[in-house]
Amino acid sequence: MQSIPVDTTRLGVLRCAIAPEAKLSNTETQEVKRDREGNPVWTVAVTVRQDRRRISVIEIAVSGQPKGIEEGQIVKVTGLTAFTWSMGDRHGVSFRADAITPVTGSPAHAKGGDA
Repeated sequence: MQSIPVDTTRLGVLRCAIAPEAKLSNTETQEVKRDREGNPVWTVAVTVRQDRRRISVIEIAVSGQPKGIEEGQIVKVTGLTAFTWSMGDRHGVSFRADAITPVTGSPAHAKGGDA
C-alpha cells in the first residue's frame, strides 16, 4: 500500500458532507474499527471543490471522534494522507487524517472560501 501525503492548501474549500460516523470493522456485529493504539476510528465525508472544478466527495478516516463537526460546515483537515490499495480485482484510494476540525467563525452556508 502506497502512502501519499496530500497538500490540503491546494484542495480549495473542504466542507463536511456527512457528519462523523464510527467506522465499522464488522457490519454484522457492529464492531467499531480501532487504530493501532486502540482508539476508535471515525469517518467524515468531505466535499472538495477547487476553483472552476466539479465537487468531489472523499471519505476521511480519523482516530477518535471529531468534535463540533456538522454537515455543511467548512472544515480544516490536518495531516491528510492518501493510500492506494488493491484486493484481488478491486483497487482504490482511501484517505486518513490526523485531525478534522471545524473552521471557527464560518457558518455552514458560507460561500466558497470567504470564511
